[in-house]
Amino acid sequence: MSHKKETQHGHLLWQLFISTFMLSACTFGGGFVIVSLMKKKFVEELGWIEESEMLDITAIAQSSPGPIPINASVILGYRMRGIIGSIVAVLGTSIPPLVIISIIAGFYDAFRHNAVIATALLVMRAGVAAVICDVVINLAKNIIRTGNRFYMVLMVITFVMTYFMGISAMTIILLCIAIGLITLLLEMKRNKQQGDY
Repeated sequence: MSHKKETQHGHLLWQLFISTFMLSACTFGGGFVIVSLMKKKFVEELGWIEESEMLDITAIAQSSPGPIPINASVILGYRMRGIIGSIVAVLGTSIPPLVIISIIAGFYDAFRHNAVIATALLVMRAGVAAVICDVVINLAKNIIRTGNRFYMVLMVITFVMTYFMGISAMTIILLCIAIGLITLLLEMKRNKQQGDY
């Protein structure tokens, strides 16, 4: 029985490594793109986590220092198999870009002046823009689905602050963290007062 359990755990870790490795190897365009693909893989295809959990992972990965894919992998891996799961997920996510960037660095001068490479990168940008739009639409749908007017108004305000007022994303993230903490404290206080009656 113990051997069977170890085999299952080993299979899960291998699947976690392969999934994060393939996502990282085939993703162009940065953190927002890979988070969207992680959602499709781990929520919709494998059913390992709920969509609400993936939203929480995305929020934490965005607001934490460091690359979004690595941050998301740490949390996702830990959610699946603890610390060993985090290590496996981070290795799966970090190996492909490390290898690819090392190769590109070695041939940088050749790549820089190559018209074919320049065209390919331009085409990839168009695809990346479409995937980022998909991420934004899905996140907005999930916020609207909560029915919480405060979150919906906050979403619109942060968009205006970013797009029209040019306020940096980091400032907005820190502001949203502060608002979230204040909201949590007020809710805890309200629950405590209701419990006293």
